[in-house]
Amino acid sequence: MRNEKLLASKWVPGAFLALFFLFFPVGCSRNPSQRGLVVAGSTSIQPFADHWAEIYMREHPGRIVNVQGGGSSAGIQAAREGAADIGMSSRELRDEEKELFEVVVAWDGLAVIVHPENPVSDLSLDLVRNIFAGNIRSWKSLGGGEREIHVVTREEGSGTRSAFQEMVMKKERIFKGAIVQDSNGTVREIVANDPSSIGYISYGLVNESVKALRLDGVEPSYDHIIEKTYQLVRPFLFVTRGEPKPEAIDFINFVLSRKAQEMVRHDGLIPAFRE
Repeated sequence: MRNEKLLASKWVPGAFLALFFLFFPVGCSRNPSQRGLVVAGSTSIQPFADHWAEIYMREHPGRIVNVQGGGSSAGIQAAREGAADIGMSSRELRDEEKELFEVVVAWDGLAVIVHPENPVSDLSLDLVRNIFAGNIRSWKSLGGGEREIHVVTREEGSGTRSAFQEMVMKKERIFKGAIVQDSNGTVREIVANDPSSIGYISYGLVNESVKALRLDGVEPSYDHIIEKTYQLVRPFLFVTRGEPKPEAIDFINFVLSRKAQEMVRHDGLIPAFRE
């Protein structure tokens, strides 16, 4: 039996459920419904869940995992109403959502990104807050030249936006002139093509087309996220209404398996557990 260890003790309830699934597996139904297993919610988790589902279905011929987006809040609501077998959330559950079972399937850092040609490489969290609040409108005062700052943000209901609001903005609101996008991928695309822009995306989706800023001197990296020396860390959650059905438990077991968790790390996320 593996001796798993949580990254953070505050997630013990969800992790306990995850360990229960790992150590006491329940077989998948031989006759799943025609729609298959519906997994819906966070567009931050969606590309990773697509990958997990692809491998899972390849290894389990005849089983179907239908992964859908819609945002964290929509995924949580779909799980609560039974429209989805598993909801995906890239933010913590709110008090009124705590009746759901939650399982941490990975950890993620939020990366604040700019165009690679932008000379700015390090900002304080306070400066980032003021940029996204609209209080700082030019790169000049930040060492980025005579250019207006183009702020790019996620839509309301997005788990990424909710996490950014909680961890960065606090009581401030993102200003109304910001460019609103409905996925991390489109935020990355806009920033990659606009030297004046700034946005935030999942650390796991950072590539060479954008530059992730150091925050208060600390770069977003695997080690810094694990050590919590990088400040913007959030959980990726699977949530279900009541006890998950066997098909859902089987897929969760797969995502928490050593093989899938190695995929998690390869994809740029932090595994749910570390040795």
